[in-house]
Amino acid sequence: MQHAWAEIEHDIRYKSPSLLPEEVSRRFGSLAGLIEIADREFQAIEDEDRAIREDARRNLREGRLDVIEITPGSLQAYLDHKYGSDGRMRDWSYGYTARLLLRLGFTRISQVDECIRSYDDDLTSRTLYGSRAGQLNRFEGVLLASMGDNLIRAHLFTRHNRSTGYILWALRQIESLRKAGISVGTYQPPAFPEDALTTADLEAARQEIRKD
Repeated sequence: MQHAWAEIEHDIRYKSPSLLPEEVSRRFGSLAGLIEIADREFQAIEDEDRAIREDARRNLREGRLDVIEITPGSLQAYLDHKYGSDGRMRDWSYGYTARLLLRLGFTRISQVDECIRSYDDDLTSRTLYGSRAGQLNRFEGVLLASMGDNLIRAHLFTRHNRSTGYILWALRQIESLRKAGISVGTYQPPAFPEDALTTADLEAARQEIRKD
């Protein structure tokens, strides 16, 4: 906003060969007021976002997970606290994973914690990927182990294009977990979407795997 104001002020006020006409001056003053309001609002949004992130970290330390909404910032704070920080992760990655959780029907970090708390992220990762993967990959691994078919039924990939490729890949991942002796659950978040893939459609995809 400050940059925009500087450009406007320079072009109109300082380049004008004579005093500004009254009407132009009046509109110039109105515009200055609008830009000042917008600048204040941007600063207020930035301050509020910072406060929410700090609140999430404090609530995590105090174990008050039920009051923490799912946002990219709160998710990162939670996973850093649970699994350790991972400098390879980017903000957009946490944004995508937060959208996935909301799509699946999670609304609070406490629900996520309830879903995955009994699973070993390192064991799950080595079973699925052959090594200790990055923080978010490990998280999605334990999410799959806990939710099983329910994750596939409501996943963003399944929703957008009923992606057979993703469904088959995820079902094979589930089979890998079972073969390794890892219990695959059926956790369903409280706000699980009504437009999720039906169990019948998922079973048809599972039969395709068995034919292979």
